[in-house]
Amino acid sequence: MIKELVEYIARGLVENPGQVRVIEHRRGDRVTVRLMVADSDMGKVIGKQGRIARALRDLVKVAAVQEGVRVDLEIG
Repeated sequence: MIKELVEYIARGLVENPGQVRVIEHRRGDRVTVRLMVADSDMGKVIGKQGRIARALRDLVKVAAVQEGVRVDLEIG
């Protein structure tokens, strides 16, 4: 569910939604989600002063609480 949430939001933010890739690694109660977008869309995902990236991380943390896991979101 977390992977799908990140992918859905990212596709809505970027100009090249076909290049959005999300990889999820689970180890016990720890989840690492890696979001990859086209280089030209990186600024849209990060936002001014990292505000969009911070908001994405906050949303992911809320979803993680419902799943009972801890999540790290990497953007790159």
